[in-house]
Amino acid sequence: MTNVDSIPETALAWHREGRGAVLATVVETWGSAPRRVGAQLVISGDAEIEGSVSGGCVEGAVIVEALEALDAGAARLLEFGVSDDDAFAVGLACGGRIRVMVEPVGKVLPEDMLAALCEARAARRPVAYVVDTEGGARRLDETGHETRFRMDRSGFEEDGRTFVAIHNPPLRLIVVGAVHIAQALVPMARIAGYDPVIVDPRETFGAEARFPGETVSNDWPDEAVQKLGLDTRTALVLLTHDPKIDDPALELALRAPCFYIGALGSPRTHAKRVARMQEAGFLQAEIDRIHGPIGLDIGAAGPSEIAVSILAEITRVLRKGA
Repeated sequence: MTNVDSIPETALAWHREGRGAVLATVVETWGSAPRRVGAQLVISGDAEIEGSVSGGCVEGAVIVEALEALDAGAARLLEFGVSDDDAFAVGLACGGRIRVMVEPVGKVLPEDMLAALCEARAARRPVAYVVDTEGGARRLDETGHETRFRMDRSGFEEDGRTFVAIHNPPLRLIVVGAVHIAQALVPMARIAGYDPVIVDPRETFGAEARFPGETVSNDWPDEAVQKLGLDTRTALVLLTHDPKIDDPALELALRAPCFYIGALGSPRTHAKRVARMQEAGFLQAEIDRIHGPIGLDIGAAGPSEIAVSILAEITRVLRKGA
């Protein structure tokens, strides 16, 4: 089944099936707009849709415009005001305005460019789709938009005509240590939009009964992490405070671009961890990437509150930087 995270792939499939496809993307918002910038809707030539640009209040008009754009073979920039009544219907307190870019696939958005975008997404490579909305030029960038990639923020550049659509890989959380904190953290992380994986070579800890329905690896952490990979959309959390289990994964993480590394333990335990990493040859700047003791200092007591503090710190780093 298709969902809002597979809109480009759906558009490519419909185009290749000969049905026609148009991508509609929210490029700008004002006030209480229902969807954030970058949200997408795909419309087929026979008016089938997937995704959303407004939560339902302007989709009908976008579909009409998209079908006309498909016939004309030209892009369109649309602007809609969302009334207070419509905004309330989609769960908002007040109205707003949204601007939507409509692009027929093949006629405006080249098929090979869309295919390359989908390939990058499948390979978990962050990619930016850049459009000159006045001149019509389009390109894909995998570098040069570091702040936008980190903040996961699509939008117009300062020139007011260049729109950058950020396509980041899904967020992933690797938890080393199938302990009681992990039992609270994993469901919280899933609600927050992460795809969690639990790693623990101790099968008694990493048992299906303790983590029903979750992905659990009983490999040694270094082996598991190498298989999973550590990229810019991955957070690594170390919860065993056992050097034999934590350190192999930690050393791999310090050499990788994962956006967050956190390790459980007291200040004294963390000081010993730092000393081990220094002995292993890591630079101080690399070691400083470790958040230890893990989590925001909110006075957490008990596994669930510690899990809240960990997820809050991960969120802060994701959205604001280290």
